[in-house]
Amino acid sequence: MQFAKRMDQFGEGIFTKLLEIKRCRLEQGEPVIDLSVGTPNIPPSKHIIEALCSAAADEQNYIYAVNDQSELLEAVSYWYRARYGVDLAPKTEICSLLGSQEGLAHISLSIVDEGDIVLVPDPCYPVFADGPKLAGAELHYMPQKKENGYVINLRDIPEHVAKKAKLIIVSYPNNPTTAMAPDSFYVDLINFAKEYEIIVLHDNAYSELVFDGKRGGSFLSFPGASEVGVEFNSLSKTYGLAGARIGFCVGNAEVVSRLKILKSNMDYGMFLPIQQAAIAAITGNQAGVEGTRKAYEHRRNVLCDGLNALGWPIDKPEATMFVWAMIPSHYESSADFAMDMVTKAGVIVTPGSAFGPSGEGYVRMALVQDEVVLKQAIEAIRQSGILEV
Repeated sequence: MQFAKRMDQFGEGIFTKLLEIKRCRLEQGEPVIDLSVGTPNIPPSKHIIEALCSAAADEQNYIYAVNDQSELLEAVSYWYRARYGVDLAPKTEICSLLGSQEGLAHISLSIVDEGDIVLVPDPCYPVFADGPKLAGAELHYMPQKKENGYVINLRDIPEHVAKKAKLIIVSYPNNPTTAMAPDSFYVDLINFAKEYEIIVLHDNAYSELVFDGKRGGSFLSFPGASEVGVEFNSLSKTYGLAGARIGFCVGNAEVVSRLKILKSNMDYGMFLPIQQAAIAAITGNQAGVEGTRKAYEHRRNVLCDGLNALGWPIDKPEATMFVWAMIPSHYESSADFAMDMVTKAGVIVTPGSAFGPSGEGYVRMALVQDEVVLKQAIEAIRQSGILEV
């Protein structure tokens, strides 16, 4: 059998490898605390579940959806206006996604041709790079450096690269670094995109998970943003709907239109009961959103305070459901440290190298366990001795 050469550039996903390690430990009766995958353990609010169940009980809802329901498009328009102060035309500036990851994997197919340059953050969530790779793009990594607050410095991009670039992908609050970008970054980004005629894709999955009294916003709220790009948003973390796979691409009508055409040739739309759950989530009572934010902020404090007390210096993240931590100085490899964490402490974390070249020297920990379990992880790390030189 012969297979596509494009697959030669992909290995087994890091999360698949980590899950295999977890499975083996559990089969051997060894304890495991999984802080690797950002899988929320906070369930959706009751009214969202009720909307889903009610719609799923209607036998007429098992037909192909084909298109987004007008009720869903109107709901997203309302959500963006009420939450972010952004006006969106329901029919032309909104497209549902079967989760943000699906959109990130496919949108490059509607924008870039073989050999085109795509500007990608480094480190970044893997699909930011994998999607353009599938489309045959060449990647130019934009380092997110600690000394810059993990915010991309657009002026570091060589002019000859910027002139050839077709798409730039950015995401704040950021996964994995947890950083937020100042307003000045978005102003510079829009001007940069206009100067070099580059399409902007801003992933905004964590705008509600912002801590210490701060508030997340939208790229599209800045003047000129809708002229140059789109934003992806997701209900996975904010509303506890990760498994339902609900996301949206919103903004520039031309970009949205091309993505809709592509998707019309790839899928039959979002399951109608899930569309109803999405409507209930973004138009219903929002008390659950604040409860979720508070839960992640509390977990952040428990984990960071506990690990700092052990002598592992870790900055508290500004946002997201993750902690981005430099590995102890007596380790040279994030993969080696992550492996020691699981084999000696029974705690699974993700090596920073999985997120790109600039991720080396770090690990990412997901705040997906309750306080009791996080304290167990801290104690397991203490007892393992891996933080000691």
